[in-house]
Amino acid sequence: MIENVSRLAAEALDDMKAQDVVTLDVTSLSEVMDDLIIATGTSNRHVKSLAANVVDELKKQGLEPIGVEGMDSSDWVLVDYGSAVVHVMLPQTRQFYDLEKLWSPLERETNYDGSMPQK
Repeated sequence: MIENVSRLAAEALDDMKAQDVVTLDVTSLSEVMDDLIIATGTSNRHVKSLAANVVDELKKQGLEPIGVEGMDSSDWVLVDYGSAVVHVMLPQTRQFYDLEKLWSPLERETNYDGSMPQK
């Protein structure tokens, strides 16, 4: 189910033209979540739309988020599904917080389709 949540979230992001969608397996680093899904939006409106699409698409599969944070400012929106957490950010926000580096060393750092992200 966890992989399904991550895959569905990544696909929902990709459907709305999210940039640099990356899924990080953090099971060895966190007891509260297994996957981090990180994506970039091109504007505040795009970030908000990306996060809303994740919620809408997963809701169609019967999956409700535990919480959604950041929709007001929309420079960083977090959608929490428990063991999978989605972060959608503006490029400068993603670069500043650098969650990929923060959550290193990682067992896996790939795009949802299994390919390596562009650096």
